[in-house]
Amino acid sequence: MRIKSLTARVLLLTTVWSTVALVVIGLLISTLYRKSAERGFQDLLRAQLYNVINSVTIGDQGALSGSPQLGDLRFAQPKTGWYWVVEPLGTYTTAPLVSPSLGSALIPVPSVVEAPFDKNYERYYQVTDASGNRVQVAETEVVLDTDGRAARFRVTGNVDVVEDDVRTFSHSLYLALAGFGVGSLIVNALAILYGLKPLDKARAALERIRAGESEQLKGDFPREILPLANEVNALIDSNRRIVERARMQVGNLAHSLKTPIAVLLNEARVLEKPHGELVRSQAESMQGQVQSYLNRARIAAQRESVLARTEAEPALERLVRVMRRLNIETEFDLVVSPPHLAVAMEQQDLEETVGNLLENAARFAKSRVRLTAVEAGEEVKGAGASARRHWVELAVEDDGPGLEPEQIREALKRGRRLDESKPGTGLGLSIVTEISNEYQGRLELSRGEWGGLKAKLILPGVTKDVA
Repeated sequence: MRIKSLTARVLLLTTVWSTVALVVIGLLISTLYRKSAERGFQDLLRAQLYNVINSVTIGDQGALSGSPQLGDLRFAQPKTGWYWVVEPLGTYTTAPLVSPSLGSALIPVPSVVEAPFDKNYERYYQVTDASGNRVQVAETEVVLDTDGRAARFRVTGNVDVVEDDVRTFSHSLYLALAGFGVGSLIVNALAILYGLKPLDKARAALERIRAGESEQLKGDFPREILPLANEVNALIDSNRRIVERARMQVGNLAHSLKTPIAVLLNEARVLEKPHGELVRSQAESMQGQVQSYLNRARIAAQRESVLARTEAEPALERLVRVMRRLNIETEFDLVVSPPHLAVAMEQQDLEETVGNLLENAARFAKSRVRLTAVEAGEEVKGAGASARRHWVELAVEDDGPGLEPEQIREALKRGRRLDESKPGTGLGLSIVTEISNEYQGRLELSRGEWGGLKAKLILPGVTKDVA
């Protein structure tokens, strides 16, 4: 799963890196300590071996004599794994000397092939004694007198001593590294959160712009973010100027065309009826077409603006209030949920789209029209645009005759009127479709629960999720 938060990414990367680094460091230090402990253990055995050599001689009767004192009580305690042995070599025979800890037990001795002597005529190997102890053996052979009589000297030490020492050290090391790692991660997280805090301020400023509460990124930003904030503010200013220029040009064009169209309509009234009706219908169609394209031009200029915001409830209440006055015999219901629902479009565009739908519903309804505005469900979010956006669903239902699927397709065509007995130009649904499409929304027609037509608009809503 892709992580979208910069803070989470940095924290995850630093946590993984710190954990891997501390584990590798712990294993490396533990390995180095083990090697050092094993080397120290072998040096100890070698020193003890030469202490035994210096303490043993051959007496006048040709027997081995001596009582090595190694200063370690473990050589005097049985089954400890700490032993020393002196055995005669050559043709003479005599009893061997052994430490009290060994007693009558024997130490297994591998062949010279399995454990050869080194250049100092010493060899080191591990065996298991009669008590089950794993012992390290240091062995050498020394000539004791001028007659060439020699003896084999062996000193052993319990390997568990090294293992216990390494285990204790590793346990303390891992505890220390774990404490250090946790402390480092906490300090690192605090440093990252503090370092990225200006980004949270920038995000909050963007949320205020998105919600229509501010028109610029305002705040004391650090050097790294300040150029971005300045560019965003410049982009917003430029966008605002473009929108204002487009609105002015649209107004100028509408004003310049208003008078000629009005003249045509007036002249149509004094012309003979067949010609007058033709001129009037064509002038009205031209007026609708011009207004439609002017709306498209204006919306195209402003649809990318993050400042477009209209509170749904007040705007829809005004439309319903007007429709109730114009259609006294028809009941109009309004439902807005949640109450503070906002649509990311200009108020006049929202009123024009919903107003057209209400007019159509009132024209064909028997007695009732319902307008609802709610947050869009998961199945319609992202309609025709990014799924990360927030969407609003507006629906207008009536209890009229409704439309069949083939009639719905015809009704969405520009200038198409299915009932010529009703007044209108046939441009209403087409204008609604164009405006909703310009805002990356859509219009859907179907049969409602009352049996009449249900017109559903999916429009972009205002959200604070700009991250």
